Amino acid sequence: MTEGYFQFLLKQADTRFEGWDFSYISDTGRMATEPFPWSYTNWVLQELFHSKSMLDMGTGGGEYLSKLLPLPNFTAATEGYKPNIQIARKRLNPLGIEVYEVEDDSKLPFKEAQFDLVINRHESYSPAEVNRILQNEGIFITQQVGGTDNVQLNELLGAPMDFGYAEWKLAKAVEDIKAAGFTNMESEEAYPLTRFYDVGAICYYLKAIPWQIDNFSIETYESQLYKIHKIIEENGYIEVKSHRFIIKAVKK
Repeated sequence: MTEGYFQFLLKQADTRFEGWDFSYISDTGRMATEPFPWSYTNWVLQELFHSKSMLDMGTGGGEYLSKLLPLPNFTAATEGYKPNIQIARKRLNPLGIEVYEVEDDSKLPFKEAQFDLVINRHESYSPAEVNRILQNEGIFITQQVGGTDNVQLNELLGAPMDFGYAEWKLAKAVEDIKAAGFTNMESEEAYPLTRFYDVGAICYYLKAIPWQIDNFSIETYESQLYKIHKIIEENGYIEVKSHRFIIKAVKK
């Protein structure tokens, strides 16, 4: 059964991924991540309730932002991944939220001091540009994927790692944000464990995040994937270490 089931799982991984929605493997219990010691949403809501103007950077398909209703009277979103833009607009435009396509983090299509709150979950950013579009005493909240996220997947597959990105840690982000003119920072960093309960879930996940392994394909890594499949059959899952950090900063 092992070989046939392995091929079945690989075929399931061909299911289309769109927006920024991992429910195909998370809601079905095929992947589970240990809880973080903080709640990004709680950090956001503490500022959102008195905000009058907010930007969501890297909104994906707008899935997360649409769940934060009611939103400030002026709320906007950006997205840089072209396949997501129409998905986000379809979801957010009816709520009165304009979605702006962004190709350069240092050139956002907004006026100076246009927002009192900027939120960012797992999206790149320019600290100086965020500072420019924030009002004085405005708040920037970002949760980031750290540079050592899930490196065990690379190791298990014998895939090269981006060692330059490995330097992306809380200390570096705080240093950059301070240099851009922010103060009164709160921050946390954590390495929660993520479990994958079948090899198809791993393939689906890696296809959705192409920066983890360049040019990932099932054909290229099939023999290594089969070894992982055997490990999961024996142990019930494989476990890898994630890397996340969160920062809240105030514009001086």
